[in-house]
Amino acid sequence: MTKVFINGFGRIGRTVLRAWAQGAAPEIEIVGLNDKSSPETCAHLFEFDSTFGPYPGIVQLNGDMLIVDQHSLPIHTTEDILNVDLSDIDVLMDCTGTVNTHALATRGLICGAKRILISGPSSAAQLTMVLGANDDLLEDQELVSNASCTTNALAPLVKLIDDNWGVINGWMTTVHCFTGSQPSIDQPRNDLARSRAASLSMVPTTTSAEQLLDKVLPQTKGRIECAAVRVPVASVSAIDLTVTLSEAVSLEDVNKVLATQTGIIGSTAKQLVSSDLRARPESIVVALRETRVTRAGLVRIFGWYDNEWGFSHRMLEVANLMGKTTL
Repeated sequence: MTKVFINGFGRIGRTVLRAWAQGAAPEIEIVGLNDKSSPETCAHLFEFDSTFGPYPGIVQLNGDMLIVDQHSLPIHTTEDILNVDLSDIDVLMDCTGTVNTHALATRGLICGAKRILISGPSSAAQLTMVLGANDDLLEDQELVSNASCTTNALAPLVKLIDDNWGVINGWMTTVHCFTGSQPSIDQPRNDLARSRAASLSMVPTTTSAEQLLDKVLPQTKGRIECAAVRVPVASVSAIDLTVTLSEAVSLEDVNKVLATQTGIIGSTAKQLVSSDLRARPESIVVALRETRVTRAGLVRIFGWYDNEWGFSHRMLEVANLMGKTTL
């Protein structure tokens, strides 16, 4: 059993715990969590979630112990993880969103954790890993990044396409739900577009997926460029990928390969909208009805991803793999 501790109980930390408590990654045991907020706030925001709804089981707070169904988890409320004894922890999930230096990343190791899994891009990581894309590179690295939600959706798809037909070049636009990095009303930011109210406008912006894709799949480096449009929905995003391939394919060829994938890449032939994909555990769910192949040979693939739920499932699965190489 891999023992996991969650540092940072925000959107991803809470979603990881919710997914695990509902049966994901049974080989993992989450044994505690830390957040700057009070235990009362942590418990309330876990139980009542605006995106996923109320937790369907038991949530109680007994002092500094969060009880979720049959699980009892001590809650620490320190701003410095060095104040927590992690000597019995196999994998520390750092979900704070602040681990961008080696000094910050290694604090969990100093207080006893064997390995660190970072819930986002980090220059401190020894490996930026995406399941279904480059997980064969996981060995005994102490600091591993789970990349970003968009990269988790994009990289397995690009690898699949490149392995089957060869990618010459391409363009990806992520149609991404708004996040906590955007203001609820107009507020000054370094980026004027990102200064605007998240729930009122579509906002053209950047995505880290392009740089992360080059890191995760160096064999396709420089071939795919990326951009983002933040849209006023609270959950579920989409990838719109157009590629030029090394060999001619038909729409049927492409969809046949896409439809036979399971686990990381899912698919649907139904005519769905974004809210229908909420709480799907796959990294991406390809909308087969949206696939196009032009007479000039361009291939367009469209897929949905629940950028919180799917990413949190990958966090659990990667932590489990890290634990197996630690124990």
